[in-house]
Amino acid sequence: MEENLNYNVPEEEEGLDIMALVRQLWDGKKTIIIWTVVFMVLGLAAALTMKHQYSVSTVMVPQMNSRTNSSLSSLASLAGFDLGINTTGGGDLSPLVYPQIVGSVPYRLELLYTPLHYEKADTAVSMYTYAKEYTKPTVMGTIMKYTIGLPGVILGAIRKEKPEPEFPVSDAGADKTPKPIMLSKDEAKMLKVIGQNVSLNVDKKEGYITLTVIGSEPIQTAELAMKAQQLLQSEVTRFRTEKAQSQLEYIQARYDEIKAETERYQSALATVRDRSQQMPSTRSKIEQERLQTKYSVSSTIYAELAKQLEQAKMQVKRDTPVLAVIQPVTVPRQPANSRAKKLIVWTFLGFVLGCGIVLAKGYMPKIKEMLAGSKEESLE
Repeated sequence: MEENLNYNVPEEEEGLDIMALVRQLWDGKKTIIIWTVVFMVLGLAAALTMKHQYSVSTVMVPQMNSRTNSSLSSLASLAGFDLGINTTGGGDLSPLVYPQIVGSVPYRLELLYTPLHYEKADTAVSMYTYAKEYTKPTVMGTIMKYTIGLPGVILGAIRKEKPEPEFPVSDAGADKTPKPIMLSKDEAKMLKVIGQNVSLNVDKKEGYITLTVIGSEPIQTAELAMKAQQLLQSEVTRFRTEKAQSQLEYIQARYDEIKAETERYQSALATVRDRSQQMPSTRSKIEQERLQTKYSVSSTIYAELAKQLEQAKMQVKRDTPVLAVIQPVTVPRQPANSRAKKLIVWTFLGFVLGCGIVLAKGYMPKIKEMLAGSKEESLE
């Protein structure tokens, strides 16, 4: 006995009809062309007013003094394992901290006021001076300011500009208490720009660091990269040798004192000896013995401090890290950004936007129908 099974098969299977979408786009080709042309014109204007940017990268390898477990750690690193052993000693500064140095305010301030050579300036000027005296707003920047940024301009005009904060004048006049860094409004803006244009990447696996600098001119960018590289070296050296350097300064100061004291005793002893040869007496003999004793003690301390001074100098040399430059700074020949690429991106954006508008118009009746149906169901 056969059973007739009735299955409810939908007449039309729901899915994405590619041909229908293609026909819809073809029917709306006029809208797509209009939007594409509009964005192409905008892209052409953006490309023509775009400022060229140049990029410089330098690769360095931190050379530290290995002190403990160096052989075991080296073998493990060759095998691809990280034992977590610190092979650079407890006082070494980890390369993972270097990006924090590059991002610090003192580091950026030093770069901000470093004299660089620009084409518009006759002499080397800092980035701060160049931005204040030589840079003029671009056409695209002015358009963006009074279109998208118009609300901010209006709010800025309504608000009263607050005066720059200042530290109170000390009554003592020679206050050596450390004070926090105070930035002006323009300096804060410029430091943000430097933070975007100067970056440091640490490759943990390979063990090298890459310093990348972006600038507006080839020579200026290369000089800024050289300064950033040298400043990083000096800052790392300062952090690493701070203890040894303070010890060296203390021994140097003590050494200078003992040296002057020894020379003073030596001169006084020579004077007493000369006087005793002319007029020998018991008093001069006692004075000569007393000075001889002081001179001997001072000379012994002087000789010992001379040894310690040389050891302290050697310690500073040992603790000084070296950033071995694998890829040096070179003057870029071609800009990092391309006007053709910007034009293509704007044109493609207009094409995508035009297609989206055409497809949205096709789906609007269906959306309205769905909304109307849902309202009727809610009323029932």
